[in-house]
Amino acid sequence: MKIVVLAGGISTERDVSLVSGAGVCRALRENGHRAIFVDMFLGLEEVPEDLETLFDAPDGLCPQTRVQASAPDLEAVRRSRRDQTPSHIGPHVLELCRLADIVFLGLHGQDGEDGRIQAALDLLGVPYTGAGYLGSGMAMDKSITKVMMDRSGIPNAPWRDIPHYTEADIPRLTEELEVPCAVKVVNGGSSIGVALPDTKEELAQALRDLLAQGSHIIWEKKLYGRELTVAVLGDRWLPAAETIPANGAFDYISKYQSGENGGAREICPAELTPEQMETAGQLALRTHRCLGLEVYSRTDMILDRDGNFWCLEVNSLPGMTSASFVPKEAAAVGMTYNELCEEIVQQSYRLKRRG
Repeated sequence: MKIVVLAGGISTERDVSLVSGAGVCRALRENGHRAIFVDMFLGLEEVPEDLETLFDAPDGLCPQTRVQASAPDLEAVRRSRRDQTPSHIGPHVLELCRLADIVFLGLHGQDGEDGRIQAALDLLGVPYTGAGYLGSGMAMDKSITKVMMDRSGIPNAPWRDIPHYTEADIPRLTEELEVPCAVKVVNGGSSIGVALPDTKEELAQALRDLLAQGSHIIWEKKLYGRELTVAVLGDRWLPAAETIPANGAFDYISKYQSGENGGAREICPAELTPEQMETAGQLALRTHRCLGLEVYSRTDMILDRDGNFWCLEVNSLPGMTSASFVPKEAAAVGMTYNELCEEIVQQSYRLKRRG
């Protein structure tokens, strides 16, 4: 197949997406596909007259990538593009997508997981991997996800929706909201736009800090227990993985840096009883289905001290880096990284989308 692996973009998860996309592109090329890597935001400034010849580029246009210890400087990325229009889609991106048999979405966060690129590809009639635009949009919005989980009877932390607050609202919210808690920007990802204040002073500062990333947040009661994540692939769940953060919080550094660099320790499969593993898996599958997701997803959850499971959030386009959970969970059932990428492509290609 001719495959465009679409990655990068202009979200706070850009670096993670670049690493995911490069890894996927190399795996698909090893599988025999004519796969090329395309940065959705930067696009390709210089191209041959016949764009189709790019699918035979010897390196698949794959860049050398790695996840930095801090979130990317998006303003610097914007300045680096010759085309300074407000478009989030770079030059020749859509033309290349239309030439492909399928687009592998290696995007994360804004534009990738929020349903917008899925809707654009639907209108173009281009197949793509993962969930459709509606399920993607619901899963990306933490407030809508919570509403859907509540309606489906999926256990999740007590929460409150806080839409469009301002600096003037912070004293009132600090007084009203219980601590310890979690406060999250509704469309954040990779643990960016999340704060875990334990005191009222920390809560007030967190509310000020989050305003820089968005004025719509949710408040959640802080839950204590084991941090688990469970992938769904097709109509089955994969073994849960457990995260033990090095610094007590599963932040951006914990998620993408190795243990010696301040990262988290991960156990896959998690040390659970067969009954607990089954419960976690079925909970992830129910959450996947209640949001109308397709092909694959990953649900994060807490197993509390009383043995209760609580869903936290869902990722409709989980990371596909070497440090990501879905490849590790697939490996736990004997599936190689290349086989995982192939299954995602094949399942997605068979989907009949309503768009």
